[in-house]
Amino acid sequence: MTTPLVFGLVIAAAPGATAQPALSGKTVEYNVLATESGGVDAAVAAVKASGGTVVKTNRAAGLLTVKAPENGFTARLATAPAVEVAAKAKVIGRAPALRQAPRTEVEKENKSGAAGAAKKAQRAAAGMDPLDNLLWGLTSVRSDLARTKQPGDRRVKVGVIDTGIDGNHPDIAPNFDRALSRNFTQDIPFDELGQVVDGPCEFRGCVDPADWDDGAHGTHVAGTIAAAADGFGISGVAPGVSLVNIRAGQDSGFFFLQPTVDALTYAGDAGIDVVNMSFFVDPWLYNCQNNPADTPEQQAEQRLITRAMTRALNYAHRRGVTQVAALGNQHTDLGNPQPDTISPDYPVGTEHPRTIDNATCLSLPTEGPHVIGVLSYGPSRTKADYSNYGVEQISVSAPGGWFRDYFGTPQFRTNENLILSAYPRHVGVEEGNIDEAGNITPQGVALGVQRACKSDGTCGYYQYLQGTSMASPHAAGVASLIVSQYGRFQRGNASMNPDAVQSVLEGTAFKIPCPVPPTIDYLDEGRDASFTATCTGNLQFNGFYGHGSVDAWAAVTRGRPFL
Repeated sequence: MTTPLVFGLVIAAAPGATAQPALSGKTVEYNVLATESGGVDAAVAAVKASGGTVVKTNRAAGLLTVKAPENGFTARLATAPAVEVAAKAKVIGRAPALRQAPRTEVEKENKSGAAGAAKKAQRAAAGMDPLDNLLWGLTSVRSDLARTKQPGDRRVKVGVIDTGIDGNHPDIAPNFDRALSRNFTQDIPFDELGQVVDGPCEFRGCVDPADWDDGAHGTHVAGTIAAAADGFGISGVAPGVSLVNIRAGQDSGFFFLQPTVDALTYAGDAGIDVVNMSFFVDPWLYNCQNNPADTPEQQAEQRLITRAMTRALNYAHRRGVTQVAALGNQHTDLGNPQPDTISPDYPVGTEHPRTIDNATCLSLPTEGPHVIGVLSYGPSRTKADYSNYGVEQISVSAPGGWFRDYFGTPQFRTNENLILSAYPRHVGVEEGNIDEAGNITPQGVALGVQRACKSDGTCGYYQYLQGTSMASPHAAGVASLIVSQYGRFQRGNASMNPDAVQSVLEGTAFKIPCPVPPTIDYLDEGRDASFTATCTGNLQFNGFYGHGSVDAWAAVTRGRPFL
């Protein structure tokens, strides 16, 4: 699946040339960021002159992926005026392995004209689907009401930057834009330490099709945004918009820099109206400028991630992309972050504890420019214990599920407190929740896995998850309804200034005050003191709910004053 690399390579400077550091060691990948003044072509020339090979180029962000020996290469580039920063990305492994367990257990805690006529027809058909009674998030954001006026326009395109989308899932296929969908990743079977990352490649060449999802995360997100309202299975917040897979995540859930930047700039180039980003860019939960716990090489890597992501987010914003992101599941006030104990999370086992300086450390994309940060609450509208919070980064709040909601009642620790959405059948089989015949196993029943089948035998499957990853797509769905209602349409495409979309989203959000008292300790729910959170702010804006909970009905009926 991967070609073994040659180790011990040494390249000496040519006779008569200016003395340069010798190149030695195994071949590894680097990210190289070109200066905005010098340009990409000059950076490519500098890479070649320094003994590297350019593998991929993103001209919009000025980001290069390069292969070069692990020793001496960055020292050579240090004097190149066209290069802003260079840092090692990841080493390519060569050992056999099997699939890795998921990175996080937060999400699966329960494992313990003609156009006008068409538009009218679409609106008339957008009702509720049979399993929607299990989707408390839909009614919480009032999608059931909103779709009677605006179910979403097919010309509005929502990009899901995630682990992929199962474009053949019967609830997603009607709204899936196969032509625009892209996969910017390559499967990584194992890392340089021989540890499993994605496991064996499912397809020749180790590149999955653009309608495939082995992680299941992206499919769940996509279903919440825009599962079709067609009398079958479930429906999404905006059941009439189009879904575009812009894959940047590995099967295992890692999101590395180059694919993420490629996905963001593609969104800008392809006319995507809204993107959902339920992830952080690996391997650093926080990218710090000069954290003393990190090596100089690690510091350079984090500076590169920060600068490249800032460029990509700005590029997408200039091109009209509204960017919605999960606030994160580290139960921390992002204005006063707790110590980081999980970075770097790749390769697994290389992490070290770090004190995080809020002034010089950023979690990306959540803390990047032009990003709408979304907090997660449970069905009682209590802030979920795992959710990040704080007035510094929050924009709005949305249903993300909370397994431990309703303490002291029969609803405590029940699947129905989570968010139900689409589930790829092949992942369900692999995880033991669906058998080869398509039946839900006893394990799947215990986890609340659902099945819906059509008269022709086609079946769709659905699983319960929780997390800010599940809150963010509720907000992205409402954002796409705002574009559908107030955007401009020309030649089959929609457009709306992202700042205007954000203004309507925040302005029409349902105001929720801080709890009284404002501090919640979550001890009864079985959490330790590190989960204790204090809400600051007022009814108009606070650290637990931001400007309020997203409200689809208010957005499409009362949003115009905020334009």
